[in-house]
Amino acid sequence: MAKLFAVTIIVIAILSAIPIVRHTWWTSQDISTHGAPIDEQMSETMAESGILFLASQILLAVFIWKFSRPRPGEKIKSFPGGAMGLVIAAFLLVGTEVLALGAFGAKAWASIYFTPPGANAMPLQVQAGQFAFYFRYPGPDGKFGPLHPDLISEANQNIFGLDTEHDPDSKDDIVTAEMAIPVNREIHLLMHSKDVGHAFFVPELRVHQDFVPGLDLSMHFTATKVGRYEIVCTQLCGLGHYNMRAYLSVFSQEDFDSWLKKQATFQ
Repeated sequence: MAKLFAVTIIVIAILSAIPIVRHTWWTSQDISTHGAPIDEQMSETMAESGILFLASQILLAVFIWKFSRPRPGEKIKSFPGGAMGLVIAAFLLVGTEVLALGAFGAKAWASIYFTPPGANAMPLQVQAGQFAFYFRYPGPDGKFGPLHPDLISEANQNIFGLDTEHDPDSKDDIVTAEMAIPVNREIHLLMHSKDVGHAFFVPELRVHQDFVPGLDLSMHFTATKVGRYEIVCTQLCGLGHYNMRAYLSVFSQEDFDSWLKKQATFQ
């Protein structure tokens, strides 16, 4: 029975690795300038962790096969160094792997989080709140008006809490429920939450950023393919979390300019 269990462990381990090796369920298409190193890092992580997983399962099966039924009177053998030796070995092995992956991954993430956006990056503000995303574009003056949390009112459609009567920079700001950007143009995303924790995730852009209440966060990216993509919240933010989503439209510069002018007429 023990030998059958050992064989079963190896078979399950190998079968579970086949879909990963064949990329049966893999990531969506990459439409960003920074996505290639992130995908490469993901592949390396999966390869290293997969090899360690298979090695550990095979080793477990070998131990079960060999030592599950000791012969009568056979002396029980112990690992040199005892349990402490095994713990130290595992700590060093896993620690080395984590440090290596972190060092290799720093380059992939640096282009998003460790470098500032370019001077010509287009600013775009994102507000997350139960249970929707809203987006704000600066008007012709290129400036965002200040936010006034006490003026936020969904009933009056003042989603960001703008004081258009007293703040000149706010009068031409454009607020939308859908995000649109021009293709091949760097976007500087300015992010905040008005209530609880949320997240901004666009798989095709290879961007995922949590909103932290009380913090203003930013990231930058460049989309390289025209299309329509889903934005989802991946943080459990309440009963309506399942339905918290929006859409990103990547347009040509000409189509984006037309879209933005149309949105301005709705303000």
